Amino acid sequence: MHELLSKSATQIAWVIRGQEVSSEEISRAALERIDEVNPKLNAVVALAAERAMDEARQRDAQTARGESMGPLHGVPITLKDSHDTEGIVTTGGTTGRAGKMPDADSPPVARLRAAGAVVLGKTNTPEFTMSFITENLVYGKTNNPYDVTRTPGGSSGGAAAIVAACGAFLELGSDLGGSVRVPANYCGIAGLKTSAGRVPRTGHAFPWGGPLDRFGTVGPLARRVEDLKLALSIISGPDWIDPFVEPVPIRDPDEVSVAGLRVAFFTDNGWQTPTAEVQEAVRSAAGVLSATGAHVEENCPDAVTRASDLARQSFGADGGYLARKLLSGANTSEPSRFLSERAGGPPEDGLSVEQYAALMHEVDATRSEIVGFMKNFDAIICPVAAQPAPTHEDAEGLGYSYTQAHNLSGLPGAVVRGGISPEGLPIGVQIVAQPWREDVALAVAAVIEEATGGWEPPAL
Repeated sequence: MHELLSKSATQIAWVIRGQEVSSEEISRAALERIDEVNPKLNAVVALAAERAMDEARQRDAQTARGESMGPLHGVPITLKDSHDTEGIVTTGGTTGRAGKMPDADSPPVARLRAAGAVVLGKTNTPEFTMSFITENLVYGKTNNPYDVTRTPGGSSGGAAAIVAACGAFLELGSDLGGSVRVPANYCGIAGLKTSAGRVPRTGHAFPWGGPLDRFGTVGPLARRVEDLKLALSIISGPDWIDPFVEPVPIRDPDEVSVAGLRVAFFTDNGWQTPTAEVQEAVRSAAGVLSATGAHVEENCPDAVTRASDLARQSFGADGGYLARKLLSGANTSEPSRFLSERAGGPPEDGLSVEQYAALMHEVDATRSEIVGFMKNFDAIICPVAAQPAPTHEDAEGLGYSYTQAHNLSGLPGAVVRGGISPEGLPIGVQIVAQPWREDVALAVAAVIEEATGGWEPPAL
C-alpha cells in the first residue's frame, strides 16, 4: 500500500498543494488499493477510474500553474451510492435504478467537486438507505474490514468500510437512524451526523420532505476528525431546493475551549445495556474530558429511551406508504426483503389520523425535553451501539436506540474510535451537542481522538 494512503484528507490536500505528491499518483494508488481490498469487502460498487484519472491530471496542471480549486484540490474520495453523481451510475441500492445515470450531482456532491475533490466511484448502501445492514439486490452484501464475517453496519456501510481500508480519504454518507454513526463505530473511523437542516438532501435516494423529514441528514465520514471539520464547511448551507435547510453559520471547532465545557455522560440508556468494553470506552472518554478541565458528570436524559421508541413508531406510522412510494418512483418491481417488509402491509396497518397526530405531539414534546436537558450541558458522551460489529448472521434485529434518539431530537452527533473489543474490533463513542453546535461535537471528538489514537488500520 502507498505510504500516503493512510494519511488524512487534510494532510493529502496539503502535500498536493506543495507538489510533494501529485493528484494523479495518489488517485492511482487509491484505485490500486480498491482493487486490492474490494474483493474481500464489496464496498465500492461502481468505479469511474478513467474519469477520475483525467480529473486528477487536470488538478495537477492547475497546481503547476499556482491555481487551486479549493481545500480538497486533488484529493481522491468515494461517495455513497445514495447521492446522485453526474455521469456515474447511482442506484440507491434498488433494482429499478440499476442503470440510472444522473445528469447532475446532488448539491453536496457538487460542492465537494467544486472544492477540488476527485471522485473515484460509489460505495454500497442498502435499498433507499433503509437498513442497518449494507446489502441489496443490485450489488450484494458488504463486509467489515476488521473481520469480513461481520457487518460494517448501515446504511453508510460501504462508505465506512472503504475509508477504514484506505481506499478513499473522505466519504459522504447520510443518517436516518444512525447510518453515519453506526458504520463509523463498527469500522473504527470518524463520522458526523449533522444538525437537522444543516445540509441539503436534494438528489438523495431518501429525499427530503414528508413525516420523517427531520430524521434525515447528510454528513461526512473520514479516518480523522480534522477531515470532518473540513468537509462540514464545504457541504453545508441552503441549496434553495430543500426547504428545510437553514442558513445557520458554521462555527469553528478550533475556537472551542473544551476546558470549561459542561459534559454529561452515560453508559446505559435503560433499554439496551452495552457490553463492558463499550461502557468502559465511554467512561474513558469522559475521563479524558475531565482531565482537560471540562465539567463532567454522569447524567442521562430521561427522554432518550422514549425518543428511540418514538422514532421506531414514526417509521411504521404510515402503513408502508413511503416505502411503496419510493419503490414506485424507482420502478422497482423486486424490492429487497427490508423494503418488502416495510411496504408489504396494507395501509390500515398504519396509524389513524388521530393516532398519528397524537404521536407527532409526543415526538415534539420529547424533542423539547431533550433540548431542555441540553440547556445545562454542552455535550453528551454515550455509546453508539450496545456492541461492536456483529457477525452477518447476528446483525439483524439489533436495536440502535443510542443513535435513533438523536435523529428524532435533530441534534448533531460525532463518532470517534474510543476503544477496542476483546475480538480486536473497534469501539466508537458518540458525542452529541446542542442544536447547530457541530463545532462542539467535533472539538470534543478531536480531544478523544488524540487521547485514544483514533483510527487504526485493519489487518486486511
